Amino acid sequence: MKACIFALLVLFMATSAQRPQGQGRAAPHVAAAKAAAGQEHLALFNTICTPPPRVQQPGAQAAAQPQGPPPRSQWYAPPVKVFDNLYFVGQSAYTAWAVTTSAGIIVIDPLFEYSVEEEVVNGLSKLGLDPKSIRYVVVSHAHSDHVAGAALLQERFGARVVMSADDWELLATDPERWPKAKRDLVAPDGYKLTLGDTTLVLYVTPGHTLGTISSIIPVKDGDRTHVAALWGGTGFNWRSGSPRYIRPDRPATFWYDQYASSARRFREIAAKAGADVLLSNHPQYDGSTTKLPMMGQRRPGQPHPYVIDNPGVSRFLTVAEECAKAGPLW
Repeated sequence: MKACIFALLVLFMATSAQRPQGQGRAAPHVAAAKAAAGQEHLALFNTICTPPPRVQQPGAQAAAQPQGPPPRSQWYAPPVKVFDNLYFVGQSAYTAWAVTTSAGIIVIDPLFEYSVEEEVVNGLSKLGLDPKSIRYVVVSHAHSDHVAGAALLQERFGARVVMSADDWELLATDPERWPKAKRDLVAPDGYKLTLGDTTLVLYVTPGHTLGTISSIIPVKDGDRTHVAALWGGTGFNWRSGSPRYIRPDRPATFWYDQYASSARRFREIAAKAGADVLLSNHPQYDGSTTKLPMMGQRRPGQPHPYVIDNPGVSRFLTVAEECAKAGPLW
């Protein structure tokens, strides 16, 4: 009996030693995030409510990155009408949205430079929409998967590119060689972008980047109107240790705090706006992976897959906030 107790004690001590430092302090926030996630927002929870990765050892070599764009078969996704005035024109793992108005089209997050022609330009045409009517391109943040396609739309169609001041600066200092849009419209916090009969409200929600924009978008479904909340940036980029993020004046705690504060504030904004639709710029986070195929099968009068009610939107942003609060405590 004593031998069994001793063995269990040794096992407990070994397990405790392997536990990430700070896990106990992170636990209440992780639990709150998991409760808010339920089954609906597990993709977000499983992505960001995890311990930070171990720092790469000196001298370790990163895996070589393939040159050039990936084959079309690895990223192409067909365009889909989601609401009467909102269309998915994204890739399999990256989302671009098109908002139609009485005076033209607003594109949100125009993907990579290698896919914007096929997914956005040709996608709009396949949906019976004219890409020449693109008037604005809203960029949630200046990472290539969301902004690199903006240059083509700006140059070919004269579309005005809208981004926050901080992310225009991030774009200007990006060392990669993909095409950069010319500096255009700067969106301050709470900026109202009106085109024809539609107004989007853009909020600066720092965290994913310093100038990440999250949007409130009115959408229509027959004679019903809804409000969509688009969370502009998801991952904890600073965990890579990149000097583009981590600096003496901006340690990891700075980014976690920014992210948590933005998620809390945008939750309050979405609640006040009555948002009952959640959108993301990656299809796994808003359920587009499963919801998009459902749109083609939906019959008149059936519930809309994207309408999840206001508490559902709030719970998503609670997951974001609580996971960010847990981040520095592991």
